[in-house]
Amino acid sequence: MIDFHCHLDLYSEPLDVARECQRRGIYVLSVTTTPSSWFGTSALPPSDSRIRTALGLHPQLAHERFSELSLFDQLVSQAAYVGEIGLDGGPEYKAHWSVQTRVFDHILDSCARAGGRILSVHSRHASDDVLKMLEKCPGAGIPVLHWFSGTKKDIEHANELGCWFSVGPAMLRSERGRATVKRMPRHRVLTESDGPFAQLDGSPALPWQVDEAIRGLSVLWQLSEHEVAGILHENLRRLVAHRAKSLASATEA
Repeated sequence: MIDFHCHLDLYSEPLDVARECQRRGIYVLSVTTTPSSWFGTSALPPSDSRIRTALGLHPQLAHERFSELSLFDQLVSQAAYVGEIGLDGGPEYKAHWSVQTRVFDHILDSCARAGGRILSVHSRHASDDVLKMLEKCPGAGIPVLHWFSGTKKDIEHANELGCWFSVGPAMLRSERGRATVKRMPRHRVLTESDGPFAQLDGSPALPWQVDEAIRGLSVLWQLSEHEVAGILHENLRRLVAHRAKSLASATEA
């Protein structure tokens, strides 16, 4: 199983969740919301687990933590993955829009200077703006659009830019979410939980509950769950291999 967007450090018992992910052999991208949380979060995974930590600065916290951008720049060389980053156009964050865009622009530039990273990107109520900023900085890396809710035109634009998508069981429970996922190119789709923020039946979603997303994709794609799991694992393999190849090319240059 693959959980490509999970806030491992924000569960009430993060060590227990990490150990269970290790026991089940789940590939987890453990995203962070601030650069300063990198230290504690990157220490959570057992040494032989398939948990990877991403360096992030969440757009909803950009106006409070923009002073940590210098720390982000210091740590980006240690991080193969960056997230959660992006923009949030929700009404409660509109007052901080200018700070959000400056922070996102800085992070993209920092990733480009580091040779590119795999990016887990937030775009709530801001799909078009996020895509435009990604388009202006192609060297930042490979964007994986987390819980993407853009229009059909936005998905087409994202596909043109080479973006990927991570989708979870909570998203696939709604008719609108399923319609959005159905438009995504299946060769660039990964699963996520977005736990503990995403809720399933009133409780925080857990990484191993991505199996519900596999079942949902099975229905959408009209394939067996085994076939869906195979596609997802091949997608992850290609994504990681592509990043490694790009980084090697940047080093040689």
